[in-house]
Amino acid sequence: MPTYLILGKYTDQGIKTVMETTKRRELFKETAEKCGVRIKQIMWLMGEYDVMDLVEADDDKSIAALLLKAGSWGFVRTTTCRTFTQDEMESIFQKMG
Repeated sequence: MPTYLILGKYTDQGIKTVMETTKRRELFKETAEKCGVRIKQIMWLMGEYDVMDLVEADDDKSIAALLLKAGSWGFVRTTTCRTFTQDEMESIFQKMG
């Protein structure tokens, strides 16, 4: 199943209400389930990004639905990367020839 790394930065609205970020985590998890996305890990960060989520989904449409919904709340802007396991990389190398 494809895995994605979602990196988030608080918006002005998100940082003003940062004390509610752990409560918003629950809403994010519920919304993810409705979109067909499984949360593997959620962590808060120091540095360029404020939060990261490691998630699994059947397809890109499920991730897009989750991120559009979460983005509409106005608390965070995201950057998403498709990740690959070692086995997936080996399969990619096989296709390279």
